[in-house]
Amino acid sequence: MSLSDLLVAQLSDPFRIGLLIALFITMLRTRAASGTLIPLAIGAVFVAVLLPLTAQASLAAPLATVIGVGIIANVIWLAIILGAWSLYLRLKA
Repeated sequence: MSLSDLLVAQLSDPFRIGLLIALFITMLRTRAASGTLIPLAIGAVFVAVLLPLTAQASLAAPLATVIGVGIIANVIWLAIILGAWSLYLRLKA
């Protein structure tokens, strides 16, 4: 499996998207105590490691590659979610 195929597969994973949305909502609720960027960065790495380690099927690539591409996919989704939230706040005001 090529890296682009792996990235597309991870970007289209609904469980990953749900976890990242839940991470973002949790960050919003705890933002005053813990900030914004550090919880999102730690959460992105956590989700990228959690999903391949708990997958029941065999991995299509080495574990380090799957985790690395997972981090990239998570950062892309978090950027989209953060951008949508910023747009919502801007249009709301």
